[in-house]
This record gives sequence, C-alpha cells and structure tokens, in this order.
Amino acid sequence: MTIMTGWQAVVQALKCEGIKFVYGLPSSPEDLYDALYDEPSIKAIQVRHEAAGGFMAMAHSLITGEPAVCFASKGPGVANLTPAMLEALATCAPVIAICPGGDGHNDGKGAFQETDQLGLMSPITKWAVRVPYAEKIPWAIQRAFSLATNGQPGPVYIEIPTEVGRGKADIPEYVPAVRYLKTAGDPTQIGKAAQLLLNAARPVIVAGGGVRRSGAHDELKALAELLGMPVMTTPSGRGSIEEVHPLSFGQVGLYRTKLGMEVFADADLVITVGSRNEEFQTGAWKLFPERAKFIQIDIEPFEISRNWIPDVPIVGDAKMVLASILEILKEQSKQEWKERFQEYAKAKADYVKEVELECQCDDVPIKSKRVVYEINQVFGRNTIMVHENGSQDLWSYYSPYYQVLDRNGDLAPGEQTCMGVGVMGAVGAKLAQPDKKVVCVTGDGAFQMYNQDVPTAVQYNAPVTWVILNSFSLGWPKFGQKALGGRYIATDFEVQPDFVKMAHAYKCYGERVEKPEEIRGALERALKANESGKPAILDIIIDPDDLAEGFLAYKKL
Repeated sequence: MTIMTGWQAVVQALKCEGIKFVYGLPSSPEDLYDALYDEPSIKAIQVRHEAAGGFMAMAHSLITGEPAVCFASKGPGVANLTPAMLEALATCAPVIAICPGGDGHNDGKGAFQETDQLGLMSPITKWAVRVPYAEKIPWAIQRAFSLATNGQPGPVYIEIPTEVGRGKADIPEYVPAVRYLKTAGDPTQIGKAAQLLLNAARPVIVAGGGVRRSGAHDELKALAELLGMPVMTTPSGRGSIEEVHPLSFGQVGLYRTKLGMEVFADADLVITVGSRNEEFQTGAWKLFPERAKFIQIDIEPFEISRNWIPDVPIVGDAKMVLASILEILKEQSKQEWKERFQEYAKAKADYVKEVELECQCDDVPIKSKRVVYEINQVFGRNTIMVHENGSQDLWSYYSPYYQVLDRNGDLAPGEQTCMGVGVMGAVGAKLAQPDKKVVCVTGDGAFQMYNQDVPTAVQYNAPVTWVILNSFSLGWPKFGQKALGGRYIATDFEVQPDFVKMAHAYKCYGERVEKPEEIRGALERALKANESGKPAILDIIIDPDDLAEGFLAYKKL
C-alpha cells in the first residue's frame, strides 16, 4: 500500500489497465489531469466538447475491442457526456467515464455545479457508482473494467467526489481486471442447432456486433462456407466478414439491398449471432421469413426471446458456440451445400456487376451512391469506414455500393444513431489505429453538430477524411415531410457554413465537388492530404431525392 491522492490512485489503475488515452476536458486544476501530468504513458486528448470525447472513446473501444476512458467535469460537463454514453450502451462499447463529483461535505446545499450525476448516468450505463473513500478507488476501477468488458460489453460511470480525489490515503495495490471471459453454450442446444442446419435448405446467418466482440470471424466464415450459407450483418456486425466474399450478402432491415431482400425473405432458417434484433435491423420486427426456423445465439440472457422467439436459444460466446456447431458439422459434406455455395456466389457476382454499372451515373446533382462507390475505389483496403445515419449517408451502409474490404473495417452507431457520433468517432478510430485510413461519410446536418472538434484531429495528428453529402437540409425529416404533402418546416438550411473555408480555417484540406467527374480526383487529393498528415473535408453537393431501395422499402412497412 502507498500513500497517494485519490486521483493519483486513478491514474495508477489506468496505467495498470494499459490505457493509453484519456478523452476529455480538464476541470479543476487539482483533479485527474494534474495526476496525469506525471504519467507520460497516458496521453490526454483535449477535445472541444465533452460529448466528442465520449464518442472518440466509444470509437476507440469498438475498433480495437478494448476498453477506453473519457472524462468530463462535474455538472454540465457530465450532462454533455450523456449522448456519448447512451450511444456506447447501444453499441455495447466498453467505455469507462471517470468524472469528478461534488464535495460530499456540501451535498444538498446547492454547491457549485451540484448535480445528481448518478441519476443521469445510471439508466445509460451498465454500472454507475460514486466512490466514498479513496481506499476504495482500486476496487471501483477494477470492477468497472471487469463489468465493461465481460458478458455483454458496455459503458460504466465512476464518480470521484472532490474530497476523495484530492485527499491522501493509503491506497491498496491495483490488480488488473480479467477481461472477456468466455462462456460456452449448452451442448444440448448446440446439438439442436446443428440438426436444424443439417436439415435446412435455405439457411441465412446474421452476424451482429457480438461476432466482432468475440473475434468469431473465422468461425463465421468457416460455417458459411461449409454450408454454402449467405452471411448478412447488422450495422454493428459489419466487418465480421469481408464484403467481397461471395457469401457476403450485405445487411439486414433498413440496410438491405435487393440481393439481401430476396435471400432473407426466402430463408427457411435464420441464425442471429450477437444481435439484439432491434427495430431498424428487423424492419420493426416485421421482416422475419414466413415459416422459417430461428436460432438465436447471444452472450446476454436478457437478449434471448426479447423480440423474435427462437426455436433454439443458445446463451454463450459467439466464437465458442460457432466453433462447437462447426465441430459437429465438419465431417458432413453434402453436395447440395457445394451447389448452394456456387448458386449464391453467382447471384452475388451478377449483382455486384449490376451495382457497378448503376454507380457510373453522371447525373447532376451527384448521386450519393456514386460517391460511396468512388470512396471504395480510391481508399481501398486498410480503410475504416465510419458512418453517420442520415437519409443520404445511409448509402455508405449499402453493400456492394460500398464494400467493407477488411475485417473490422467499419464503425457504425448503434440503434440510437446520435447525430455527430461518426463525425467525432472517426478521430477516435484514427488515434486508436493510426496505420489505418479513416473516412467518415456524413450528412451536412450531422457534420454541423460536432465540426467544432475537427481541430482535435489536427492537434493530435489524426488525419481523417470527412465526406459531406450536402443536401442543404435534414434529409430524413424532410423526406417524411414530403410524404405528408410537402409540409416542409425547419428542415432546410437557409444559412450554412462554407465548408471549404471552414476546412482551411481548421488547417485541413478542403474542396467542394459539384460534378460527378470531379469526385475521384477530390478523393485522391484528400487521401494524399491524409498521407501528409492533414485531415480533409470534402463538400459534395448531392441529389437529396435519390434514396436507397432498402430505405424506401423500410418506409413502406
């Protein structure tokens, strides 16, 4: 045991856990940042807005699979952090927010920035705790890392009261948490699942974020290839299989393309792995194939039967459960499986050619689908695509318009789809994996939510490219207003920044694109700027009325 302040104990714990960055803004001079000053192994990433720090930490944790830490000052600082923690909960991101709280001696008196921070954070985290004694800090942080990373991952909030953080105490030695404990599924249920797969004529597997969290990429691909079974994903699961694979059939629900719609609707067996089966992923739970059997695999018992009721529920880690199913089926080699593989591979190849021709459209205004297609061609492999979730940036979800070429080469918001999460998440992704190219496709509305933190990317040498699909409006609400007979209100931006001048003011590369033939050159110049260490902002003027087939089909449900 060693005499130190509470905040020094926090920093010691973070060092033991291998944390390299703390995303946030400093508050009082004697809080966490003063203790960080003496620890060179942890870099403080100074953001402009607390939510941006939370989004960066969320992206960092999702893209690496490891926990990340953010910080906000008490009161309004913690309140500003809430959308990021809400999104971290939605994406099952192990984000740990460590924030100061008011002095307990003044509790209830109306002290400066006194706020019920636990009341704010409890509904949007796996665990929220106020640490009453400095000696208990190691226990609280170890527990936070354990809870954030085990079972269904998610965010945790730790509050350090002023007197606890600044006071000195004899602090116990820190013992790092054991992360990502694996749980195998019930062998009886696994046997039932294998039997359903043996009997199925048209099975489809849906990979959610749990596949990526557990590292089940190989098992997913092996099972699909053995059975000749199409793989579809949720947004969080995208990147669990390379989308150039002949059995990669895009995403589900709102994010379906024509090929995925046909295959999923015709399935006689659906397997979801590590997915909550939420509203956008399921078409408001209306898209389950008629008379199909259902296998649900999830590490969290709460998610089993939450929506669709499975014929075979399996509680367990995705990698372990898929490996167990493979072990049963690996000696089987049916000719019909091989034929099925070839049939689906041909359908996929034909559809890719169809989309390639579609994306050569030279119309003005520019079609967003051509933009995302060109991004694929210019940035290629070793790229992380970071998404927003507006009516036009949805095109970046639709494969093969944009294809994720690498494992884990995609970062999407959860079902909350907080505007701006991708804009700032791109910076966290680049800091976490500096050797990757990072592109964020965003609408003009989402970009304006958090563009104030673009200088953070410049300051910390995180050269990403933001591609703004500019419709001069809030596209999704405006689409709904159009359906109501053109009752447009508060959706058009009559005054909008000059994004190129903004880029230059932020010391980024900037360019406006209005013609299709200009797209590729602009992207190449943006990539060249990134390679020289400079972020880039491309303002691309697009056709707001060209909407994806999956989006329109979803709206008709």
